[in-house]
Amino acid sequence: MTRTTLTAERLNTISWLNDKIVDWAAGGNQYSMDGSTKRNSSYFPFNFDGSINTTDGQYAFIYQKLGTKGLLLKNGELLREINRSYYFAEAYEYPAAFVTVDEVTYLVHCPKEYCRLDFENVETGELITEVPGREAEDFFHSRLEVSPDGKHLLSKGWLWHPMDEVYIYKVNDCLKNPLLLDQLISFTHISVEMETASFINNTEILIGSGDEVYDDENIIFPSKHIAVWDIATQQLSTPVKINVEFGNLFAIDGERSWDTYLYPKIININTGEVIDKDESVYSGKQNSSIVNKENLVQIVFNKDTKQLAIAGKEVIDVFTP
Repeated sequence: MTRTTLTAERLNTISWLNDKIVDWAAGGNQYSMDGSTKRNSSYFPFNFDGSINTTDGQYAFIYQKLGTKGLLLKNGELLREINRSYYFAEAYEYPAAFVTVDEVTYLVHCPKEYCRLDFENVETGELITEVPGREAEDFFHSRLEVSPDGKHLLSKGWLWHPMDEVYIYKVNDCLKNPLLLDQLISFTHISVEMETASFINNTEILIGSGDEVYDDENIIFPSKHIAVWDIATQQLSTPVKINVEFGNLFAIDGERSWDTYLYPKIININTGEVIDKDESVYSGKQNSSIVNKENLVQIVFNKDTKQLAIAGKEVIDVFTP
């Protein structure tokens, strides 16, 4: 891996916009890989520490990762405020993702209940999934991720007691029948909690298990292992043990993945071997949607360039595999 360190004064949030990093909470300040900066005079005076944006940058959402408040932006200007339930909000990461279907962009989040996913038309504010009969199952949605083709949605959250799980949804099916959003559709019965997941491509998902095992007698996926789940064939690769503590995984390709527990590293997903690392940059201790503020660091992955950006104190470290 190679490392590029960018100077970033009064840094608030980081998001990738093509090959640049944007601080939407600071009015859209842009940081280029050559070290140049484009600054704006606007600012949103609140302690936002998370942000996402659409591919073209027209819409952005800034929010408190461990809070309830968010702002939806259009071209860097405030469109409206967004909120989520107070319920355990300080304990787990805010669920939010953008998805565009038939040229309409939606913010996927949980504005009604912590356990209920909704699709909100970003332009009109309409919750198009607000239909009679919604009865969401008890699950804390978090760390939402959309597949590269926009057809699938992952929710990497948790349920009581607490225990991490990952559930998957077909976007078009849920738009046609929002009641499907109230179902918890897992990968398979693998007898272990799912700690992390990341799309490798449109059909393959890298998944990593946690410590909690449901069924000690029928273990097909041991704790603290990773594997590749093919959602097209419903096949699971042979689980591989990683010999270091791992957290949020960001799949680079079918061979490699970033891991960000303690420091950035690249893992061979077929062997579990750590093939590169940089222990000089602290990247937090998040290995669940449940996290405390002291262990949380702003980290964003560029799905196009496969680069990883980590926010520090007035710097952004960018790692290229």
